Amino acid sequence: MAANANRPALIALTALAPVSWGSTYAVTTELLPADRPLFTGVMRALPAGLLLLALARVLPRGAWWGKAAVLGALNIGAFFPLLFLSAYRLPGGMAAVVGSVGPLFVAGLAALLLGDRPTLRTLLTGIAAALGVSLVVLKAAGALDAVGVLAALAATASMSTGTVLTKRWGRPDGVGPLALTAWQLTAGGLLIVPVALLVEGAPPALDGRAVGGYLYLALANTAVAYWLWFRGIGRLSATQVTFLGPLSPLTAAVIGWAALGQSLTPVQVAGMVLAFGATVFGQVGPRGGRPAPAGSFSSSERNGRKDSMDVTIPALRR
Repeated sequence: MAANANRPALIALTALAPVSWGSTYAVTTELLPADRPLFTGVMRALPAGLLLLALARVLPRGAWWGKAAVLGALNIGAFFPLLFLSAYRLPGGMAAVVGSVGPLFVAGLAALLLGDRPTLRTLLTGIAAALGVSLVVLKAAGALDAVGVLAALAATASMSTGTVLTKRWGRPDGVGPLALTAWQLTAGGLLIVPVALLVEGAPPALDGRAVGGYLYLALANTAVAYWLWFRGIGRLSATQVTFLGPLSPLTAAVIGWAALGQSLTPVQVAGMVLAFGATVFGQVGPRGGRPAPAGSFSSSERNGRKDSMDVTIPALRR
C-alpha cells in the first residue's frame, strides 16, 4: 500500500527531468556560443558527473566499468552532441517532433531486450504522443535540414537504447542512483572531450551569459535531472518513464510562448492537450514492468529497503 501511495510522487519527481530538459533549446539558442555542440556537451556532462562522483564516492567494480562506459556513451556521450547538433540546425519544435517517437523506440527495444511485448494500448498512446507534439510544433517546424533531422533521430535512438539497458542491467549491490548517474555523466563527458578538441578546436571565450547558461545546464538540467531520471528508471517500467518524455517539448513550447514571444495557435494548444493526455495515460497500467535478470538489481531494491543513496546523502532525498 505504501509503495502505491508513493508512486504518484515518484512519477512527479521523475517528470521534473524532462520538464527541465525542455529548457535546453532556449538556453542553447539564447545563451550559449553558436555552433559548439560538442563543447556544450562536455560542459553539460563532465562537471555534473565529477560533482556527483565526489558526492557518491563510489567507483564501478568489475564488469560495471564496461557497463558504465556503454551507458555513458548511449545516454550522454553520443546523446548530448547529437542533441545539441539538432538544436543548432533545427527549430526546437522540429527536433522535438523527432524526439517524440522515443516511446515507440523504447517499446520496441523493451520487447527485444526485456521481453516486454508492447500492447496495442502502448503503441496507440505512443502514436498519440507523437501526433500531439507534431501539432504543437507544426507551424514552427520550418525548412527541414537533413543533418539536423538525422542527428535528432540518432539522439532519440541512443537515449532510448540507454534507457532500456539501464533498466535491464539495474545497479550493482550497494550502489544507489546517484553513483550510477555520476558514472554515466563522467564516462560520457570524457568520451566527448577528445572529439570536441579534434572537431571544434580550443574552447571558445565565454561571456557572463554563457557561463550562466552552462552552470544551469550542468547543475539543474543535468546533475539533478539525470539523478531523478535514473532513479525513476530503477523504480518504474522503461515504458512508463519514456512516456514522460513528451513533457520536454511541451515545456519548450510553453517557454517559447512565455519567454521568447512565440505564439500558440488553437491547433497547437489542442496538440499540447493530446500529448499531455498521452503522457498521463502512459503512467496508468503495470506498476513496474518485467523483472530484471537475477543479480542485476541491488539487494536493497529486491528487499524493498532504502537504497544506498538515501542513506549516504539524506539531504538529496527530496
